[in-house]
Amino acid sequence: MDWLLFNTNNKIITMKSFGTSKEFLLTKDIPWETVGEGVKRKIMGYDDSIMLVHVAFEKGGIGPMHQHHHSQVTHVVSGSFDVTIDGKTQTLKAGDNFYIPTNVLHGAICTEAGELIDVFSPIREDFME
Repeated sequence: MDWLLFNTNNKIITMKSFGTSKEFLLTKDIPWETVGEGVKRKIMGYDDSIMLVHVAFEKGGIGPMHQHHHSQVTHVVSGSFDVTIDGKTQTLKAGDNFYIPTNVLHGAICTEAGELIDVFSPIREDFME
């Protein structure tokens, strides 16, 4: 079943439904997916309105500049990252967090190997296909 979403420009976006993840997900049972040089991720839980993703970066790994219609909140678990959001760059370390509004250009460079926990709303359908 598909559902409709209105983005900040009041544009209708049709999204596919992916259902829900299991209620209990054990990290050891979820395989890593390589998504770039020095970057891998695990999808930790989701339904159509929210998604939790664990991302691991090697030093020098890059989350290239991009934008999407999802809101995003990220927690820095470990390491150090130069995060750019809407043209502003900040160095973030373990315990720090950042928020990315919809359709805002952003990216990250890992300056010390580390891990992030990303939360997206709605689900990142492009991660599911």
